[in-house]
Amino acid sequence: MSGLDKPGAIFVKAGDIEIRLANSEAELLAAQKLRYQVFYKEMHAKPTGEMEKLGRDYDDFDLVCDHLLAFDTSKTGDDAVIATYRLLREEKIDGIQNFYSSQEFDLSNMDKKPFRDRMAGRQGLELGRSCVREAYRSNNIIQLMWKAIIVYITHHKVGCLFGCASLAGVIQGDLELPLSYLYHKYKTPDDINIPALPERFQKMDYYPADYEGLSKAKRQLAPLVRGYAALGCYIGDGAVIDEQFNTTDVFILLFTDRLRERNPQMFDGIE
Repeated sequence: MSGLDKPGAIFVKAGDIEIRLANSEAELLAAQKLRYQVFYKEMHAKPTGEMEKLGRDYDDFDLVCDHLLAFDTSKTGDDAVIATYRLLREEKIDGIQNFYSSQEFDLSNMDKKPFRDRMAGRQGLELGRSCVREAYRSNNIIQLMWKAIIVYITHHKVGCLFGCASLAGVIQGDLELPLSYLYHKYKTPDDINIPALPERFQKMDYYPADYEGLSKAKRQLAPLVRGYAALGCYIGDGAVIDEQFNTTDVFILLFTDRLRERNPQMFDGIE
């Protein structure tokens, strides 16, 4: 596994697709351009004037994160970057208050004993800014990206993965059913709960757990959220409206041991 620390080390290869970390400014810029295309042009987020001028989605977190990229090696230049995931390891920041998620959610329980006991001496990894170029949106690309993430978390001794995941739209009425579904089926245990910040807290339990139409909400979930749920994630208490991205965000928490227990095949051949 030590070879993964070398610049350009390939995590996963399948045909023309290679997945590795960005190792140059040009590759980071290509990832930011892809994010801009997906988030601002396709999903109608609101860019700053500078972002619109440059055609890139960027922030200060980009400077401390690893950027997992999928490349189509049959393409050249920016077109070769077809998917991206932003990864921020706990060991790269000064404390949990420096994670991106802390802008929306109260991460204080992550520093307390019940949470740390589950981590068993390992570190947390924040996932974010994931997107795939439109022509490549298939389960295969997402599966390959997750195979690379498994390699990464094993190498860096990660005990949990977490981050903000988005439901399209900020009109609460349209999201009451899926939010209720997530709350009742996936809410974190109280001792490790990660709630929305009080000033940004939006309730999730609009419908009771026994509401007969609740099971239909699964189909309304964004594919990314549905994917996390299938892997065994928990959902924090409270949603947050992100006006810039025109989304309602929930907190995703996925412990590595739970991921391995529920999906052992994902770890085959990776030690």
